[in-house]
Amino acid sequence: MARFEINTDTSHCFACSPQNEYGLHLSFEFEGEICRTRFVPQERYQGWTGFTHGGILATVLDETMAQWLWHKDIVAMTAEMEVRFIKAVPVGREVVVTAACRRGPSHGLYLLEAGMTMDGEPVARAKAKFMATENSG
Repeated sequence: MARFEINTDTSHCFACSPQNEYGLHLSFEFEGEICRTRFVPQERYQGWTGFTHGGILATVLDETMAQWLWHKDIVAMTAEMEVRFIKAVPVGREVVVTAACRRGPSHGLYLLEAGMTMDGEPVARAKAKFMATENSG
């Protein structure tokens, strides 16, 4: 499989850049081997009236897992992701997402898992494989 280099300038990242006016503006904290973010979806991120679009929630899960890798100086991109939605998330309600690495690297792939809660109750979970790039390390 061919490896490729990517530009690691994140100044316009939809998920984490404060400079992207349309973005989510996520910030992350780390506690041991856990990466965490908090997100309050705005009305512009809704699908059904009053509820957050599932693609936005999937993006937050994906980015939290990716940030775990980034924090470890591993530049990787999502190769495969499976999301399980448990409950709908109303617009304006804070969710907390945590992520951790479960396995890797194995053949350049890392397996991560993330969980999303609202008021301490699970609302979504994800697992994903990330492929390392030549920028890692």
